Parts: sequence; structure tokens; C-alpha cells
Amino acid sequence: MPESKVISIYWTDRALQNAISIKNYLVINFSTKEVENFMSLVKSFEIAVCVFPKLYPESKIRKNVRRAVLNKVLSAFYRIHKGKIEVVALLDNRCDIDEWL
Repeated sequence: MPESKVISIYWTDRALQNAISIKNYLVINFSTKEVENFMSLVKSFEIAVCVFPKLYPESKIRKNVRRAVLNKVLSAFYRIHKGKIEVVALLDNRCDIDEWL
């Protein structure tokens, strides 16, 4: 089991924009249940990664960036930087990930 260590989390402007865009899309096209599920996934990711920063594997494309697959259509990319978790992007798995990284 990975070593447990609680550290803070920081969302970059890009990651926040990604999250807002996804949430707005869900609000317009789906029910409140899907929006709540999305928010729950993000919150669960934050809790897990703050306690276990190295829980998710490093990206093969970018060193020091880790990819957390939150569900079949959503991934979070983050890095451990200056003693904090820095969420770099929140992306739909159905897009070409290479062009985002």
C-alpha cells in the first residue's frame, strides 16, 4: 500500500476551466443527477490524491504528470509540485489526449 501523506491541492486555471466547461455541458444536456455524480467524482479524486499523492500512474507522454482515470469518460492529470498536488487538466477520455498534453 502506498505511503499515506496528506498534502494540499491546487487547480490550475486550465483545470478549473475544464471542470467548469464539463459541468456546464452536463447542466445543459443532462439531469442534476449527472452533475452531482460529476462533482462527487471530482471530490473523491481530490480526497484520494491528497492522502495518496502517488496513487495514480505517471503518464508515459509527460514525465512527472500522473493520470487518474475517474470513470470511463473522465480523467484528471496532475503533478506533485513544490509539496502540493497541482491539477493540470480535467479531460474527456474520448478526445485525443496527445494533443492536450
